[in-house]
Amino acid sequence: MQKLQIKDNYDVVIIGGGISGLTSAALYSRFGLSVCLLEMDARPGGYVAGFRRKDFRFDSAIHWLNQCGPKGYVTQVFKAIGTDYPKAEIQKKIRRYRGGDVDYLITNTPDDFMKTLIQDFPKDEKGIRKFFKHAKRIAKSFENYNKISRTMDTMNLFEKAIRGMKMLNFALPFIPHISYHGDEGVKKGLSKYFTEPKLIQLFAAEGDLLSCLIPISWAYIEDFQTPPQGGSQTYAEWLLHVIKEYKNDVCFKCRVTNVNVENGVTTGVNFDHRGAQYLVKANYVIAACDVETLYERMLPEGTVGSKMINNLRNAELYASAVTLNIGLNCTSESLGFGEEMIYLANQDPTLKRKQHGDGDPLTSGIHMLAASARDKSLAPVGKGTLTVFIPGFIDQYDNWKVEYDETGKLVRGQAYRDLKQEVADTLIRRIEKELRIELQDKIEYLDIATPVTHERYTGNRGGTMMGARPGKANMKAKVAHYKTPVKNLYLSGHWAELGGGVPVAVRAAMNTTMLVLQKENKKAYKVLANYIDGKIDDKQLDESQYTLPYLNNWVCEMTPAQKKQERE
Repeated sequence: MQKLQIKDNYDVVIIGGGISGLTSAALYSRFGLSVCLLEMDARPGGYVAGFRRKDFRFDSAIHWLNQCGPKGYVTQVFKAIGTDYPKAEIQKKIRRYRGGDVDYLITNTPDDFMKTLIQDFPKDEKGIRKFFKHAKRIAKSFENYNKISRTMDTMNLFEKAIRGMKMLNFALPFIPHISYHGDEGVKKGLSKYFTEPKLIQLFAAEGDLLSCLIPISWAYIEDFQTPPQGGSQTYAEWLLHVIKEYKNDVCFKCRVTNVNVENGVTTGVNFDHRGAQYLVKANYVIAACDVETLYERMLPEGTVGSKMINNLRNAELYASAVTLNIGLNCTSESLGFGEEMIYLANQDPTLKRKQHGDGDPLTSGIHMLAASARDKSLAPVGKGTLTVFIPGFIDQYDNWKVEYDETGKLVRGQAYRDLKQEVADTLIRRIEKELRIELQDKIEYLDIATPVTHERYTGNRGGTMMGARPGKANMKAKVAHYKTPVKNLYLSGHWAELGGGVPVAVRAAMNTTMLVLQKENKKAYKVLANYIDGKIDDKQLDESQYTLPYLNNWVCEMTPAQKKQERE
């Protein structure tokens, strides 16, 4: 077995090669620090890592993007790395509500949606206009997302005071809607605007009032983007290229076993690679991985207090998912799919709000996305892709009927395979009935991922898709944090911030970079802080003496379908 060719010492070791870990590694590289990134999977990207089956390419979990447009925060961070980053496209058709006789489309001109609702529910015109007015007010806050992105951990007292005022201005449009959550709460909140039961039922699956308003808010500022050509995994490919251009190391199939601590300070990590054991020393360790795994398995016992451990165990997390990745023997457009995501809701008015998101394939709302309708490079000519998903939970069906062998290793036996096929068949039948299409006969390839799958590939507890949810309970428990009880060991990714998605992961990467630079090179830190605060632009950052040159020479690889077409 070939031994890993790595150094004994690095400035920074990063645990986890998802979008946050990769962005961190690229940023540290840009500022001249030596980096070793350790990823337990065989490929980079975490939830942005797509996969190939036959000549189809699927995005594992990225169904839409935010903050990736020209003025978005993700774009701002990527420009600090280079200008050759993959470019997302503004999404014009965003979300279609389907089910029974319901068929409504949200586009990047949401006033059209408003007018359609007024036409269908004229008695509620005043409330509908008020609803969209409040959504537009929230949208203005999201336009200022960049201004509140820096963690207070990097700020002095004056900067914290300014940040506090900015955060208050950001939060003001949200405050009137925060208290409306749960089945009765959302109904009460929507009743402030609407009297028509059918109009209230349109938002039957949302767990809180803000979830009804925010998608429309994002639409107002064109903050829905489709992944770049080739899928969201091109972000991982680009970042990996940048890291290697700076001669830094990314190692796959590496599982960290211990974060080493001496006198309360991290000194590096031990990890396993294909059965071989390695020790790497580092001045800093960035944990862009599951926080419970870090605190309970990687650190010496007793390092983290029992109160924090309990808070993390009881944290309110986002759901996982059951995902069907389908390769079609026809184009997705021929079945009526377009660039928008379709949300198929059960229109039974007796269902409780919770039943629309409890993971039951008979009642849960179904999301459907035909990525190949947006990006023709994802499927061979004349064929298409379709991704179908519902919320999923690791404890469903007696833990999905998985078993464990005598060594404690997870065994996914026939009972598990039969169960996930049964769930998939139920979803496909519902789609066929509601959309009046023949889907089963058009399936050339079917991959079924469950919460068990997502937990295996990401290491996140329960296969959660985006970590800890925003909310009073998690804020009070201080679930999200950057600084750990160990000096020079920082959290990153979805566990450093409440909320999820690419913007949160990238934001965490930028903040941990600033935390390290603040200690290692205060002048470099100040330049980066000025950039992220909008005081200098990317050109001035690039010309700074503290950033190493980057050639901007990344070239996007062809997708499997493009390679197939070229061969033919």
